[in-house]
Amino acid sequence: MPVAANLFERRRTRPVRCGNVIIGGDAKIAIQTMAKTDTRDTKSTIQEIQKAVSEGADIVRVAVVDHEAARAIKDIKKEVSCPVVADIHFDYELAIEALDFGADKVRVNPGNIGGKNKLLKVAMKAQSMGAAIRLGINSGSLEKDILEAYRTPSAEAMVESAKRHISYLEENEIENVVISLKSSSVRETIRGYTLMASYTDWPFHIGVTEAGPGYIGITKSSVGIGTLLSLGIGDTIRVSLTGPATDEVKTAKLILQSLDLGHFGPDIISCPTCGRTQVDLLPIVQQVEEGLKEIRKPIKVAIMGCPVNGPGEAKEADVGIACGRDGGILFSYGKPIKKVSNDEIVDVLLEFVRSYPSSPEGVN
Repeated sequence: MPVAANLFERRRTRPVRCGNVIIGGDAKIAIQTMAKTDTRDTKSTIQEIQKAVSEGADIVRVAVVDHEAARAIKDIKKEVSCPVVADIHFDYELAIEALDFGADKVRVNPGNIGGKNKLLKVAMKAQSMGAAIRLGINSGSLEKDILEAYRTPSAEAMVESAKRHISYLEENEIENVVISLKSSSVRETIRGYTLMASYTDWPFHIGVTEAGPGYIGITKSSVGIGTLLSLGIGDTIRVSLTGPATDEVKTAKLILQSLDLGHFGPDIISCPTCGRTQVDLLPIVQQVEEGLKEIRKPIKVAIMGCPVNGPGEAKEADVGIACGRDGGILFSYGKPIKKVSNDEIVDVLLEFVRSYPSSPEGVN
């Protein structure tokens, strides 16, 4: 199916079941992360998955490096509520074993799984178990003949690999397929998915692989994933950060929320500050953010540093505060509500947000 003609018009895909989560179709865009623990350490892995789920993860992937790791999936599945995906490289038998022990999906890399016949064995096993299979095309491990033909691990090379394996699986009537085409290059990642979107209607798992730590990884992931989502591409997303799985989930939620593709709590709009700012705004923003972290209702909260322009600049916010030297102005949709002293700013704003009505008509 082609890329959607209009921005944010989601690409039509067929639904694929992964445990208790539907990927593609009319289902919400699912958030995925990967456990950073040794899967054989079941206690630590269970704890990390539970933390990721409590933060908002819908699906969690675990590395299956040997038979012990494959067997650990059985015990892990008993203690977690989300689908568990087995991440497989090199040894197709590990994928089959992981499915036997309850994996809801297996991610295999066609470039290193050992050929079409072994890939088909995994796909047939997944289908017989009611599980899904993700073809994880990675620019760093493409087939030798494709690399020789394209001379570089480009978007076109990734798409060629994906087409080759999708055609083979479809010829053998394999269903429940998810596709990913990942590169550490944001440009090639975007190009790969947009090229592939016109070829198939299987759902896509999107992300920028090996994005990096902190701001670097967050920026690359936000640009890559955000661009694809704006084009209507993406049925599950994973932010690949060098850091805790919960950070990946938090970033994924913010990406979805920034595009109005999901709502996970307050959307905080804050002034970047300038020479007109007459208050130390950062501590105020931090206190409000901390005070609202348990709030789940979708509400836009503005914290502005200028009492003159603040309400006007943030007039689309449900509720906000415009701070100045002599206190602040509490407002809703740009309409002033009341004046607030400096030492009341945070408490008044938090109280107003917590009691905010379901529609602006309820604001007095």
